[in-house]
Amino acid sequence: MITAALLAVLAAVCNACSSVLQRRAALSVSPELGLRPGLIWALLRNALWRWGIVALIGGFVFQAAALSIGSIALVQPTLVIELPFTMIILSLAFGTVLDRRSWLAIGALSAGLAMFLGAAVPGPGQWTPDAAAWIVAAAVTSATIAALVAVGALARGPLRPAALGVAGGFGFAFTATLIKECTTIFKENPAALPVSWPLYAMVAAGLCSLYLLQNALHSGTLVVAQPALTISDPLAGILYGALMFGEPIRTGPWLAFEVAGAGLLVYGVVELVRSPLIQAQSVLPPARK
Repeated sequence: MITAALLAVLAAVCNACSSVLQRRAALSVSPELGLRPGLIWALLRNALWRWGIVALIGGFVFQAAALSIGSIALVQPTLVIELPFTMIILSLAFGTVLDRRSWLAIGALSAGLAMFLGAAVPGPGQWTPDAAAWIVAAAVTSATIAALVAVGALARGPLRPAALGVAGGFGFAFTATLIKECTTIFKENPAALPVSWPLYAMVAAGLCSLYLLQNALHSGTLVVAQPALTISDPLAGILYGALMFGEPIRTGPWLAFEVAGAGLLVYGVVELVRSPLIQAQSVLPPARK
């Protein structure tokens, strides 16, 4: 469990680097490209965005390693620690000092995550999903994401990045379930992975989630998009882990501590994103291409 958590933290560090680079690149793209294929083409020509993808790949590798030995319900919530790392990277990059409010928010987020995981103690899966479970999960996930994208496409103001952020969170959580399945296949028979459908489904789900993430970052400020993504991903991951893999978490009196930990985590996320350092990312001048 400890090794899986450490690998998840390394994934979070890579994701934080990627988030800063991709957000900086997204600010250089015309708003008219939102929810259009041309958005990705425009970003591909941006060097910062390409380095962000390199960091994202590093995060994927560490996440896959974590999921190969740990549960989804452990790994996905741990990835929330990406946000404090994002703050620290931004402060180092721009030579600023984090204020007292930001450190309190980091403390609240970290304490909330520790309280939640300590109370829940996510365990390994008790079964593997069959074909019927995958079909149902894919159908429900696709319908949920499609509905959120429709809301985002029609909405204006904060609702748009919020809807797209939640859609991206569900997409990344579902991608994690496919990563988990791929690591299981690889451990049992490495030669079978290249010809197995979960590998290609994982790539497709990851690319779709990345596209949703770019649109969430492009359509509004981090104050709205980042909490929507950061909070929905672990919550959906816990749901997928419990329903598809039978990953147990403690209930009964422990639920009170889990709810309190989740509340602290959400508070920390929201307060961090409201930090002046994060807010400044919404008004940065266009990055060099």
